[in-house]
Amino acid sequence: MQEHPAGADSNRARIIAAATRLLADGGREALSTRAVSAAAGLQAPTIYRIFGDKQGLLDAVAADGFAAHLKAKSHVRPSGDPVEDLRAGWALNIDFALANPALYCLMYGDPRPGAASPAAAAAFEHLTSYVHRIAESGRLRVPEDRAARLIHAAGSGTALALIATPEDERDLTVSELAREAVIAAVTTETPTGAAPGPAGAAVALRAVLPRTSALSPGERGLMKEWLDRIAD
Repeated sequence: MQEHPAGADSNRARIIAAATRLLADGGREALSTRAVSAAAGLQAPTIYRIFGDKQGLLDAVAADGFAAHLKAKSHVRPSGDPVEDLRAGWALNIDFALANPALYCLMYGDPRPGAASPAAAAAFEHLTSYVHRIAESGRLRVPEDRAARLIHAAGSGTALALIATPEDERDLTVSELAREAVIAAVTTETPTGAAPGPAGAAVALRAVLPRTSALSPGERGLMKEWLDRIAD
């Protein structure tokens, strides 16, 4: 008998909630399909029918947790300084990691070659919005994608290192030093509106290029190529 869509949604929510509890209490090792189905009060085949396989379930748990994290901080509004907003975003990432270590490790601690989990991909997309605003202000030294990937690697790596350190031995100034080193590598102190130099100007113009209607698609593509070359 085919499962009713409403019933499938309800079962999906029950399974994710049960898996999230088990993850918080016992880590990833606690997430056997038998344990999750028992905690959800469902048969094990239901998990495979909804999520495809265990990896599908793990991805869904991580994505659900990260979505809840984003919703909780959605009230935070951008300030007038995009670099300060990046600092605040870094701090929120570290706080989230230390408050939800098993979930964070599920998101970042077991990477698959050539692919990111849905939650990690969503986190990277969120980060790019911070980087894009810095580029628009003319304060980004390097192309947006390169800056975002460096910040992403440093931020998640710092968080995982802190998680692995016993709580009474953690030195949070390590996070601050890593953050400032990355910010110095990808941003400039040039105030918004001042000339940031050729590379910075190219990055800034590249960020706002989609807004222009004065160029044809071909001209816009050529301009993007030129700006990318200057930025590099």
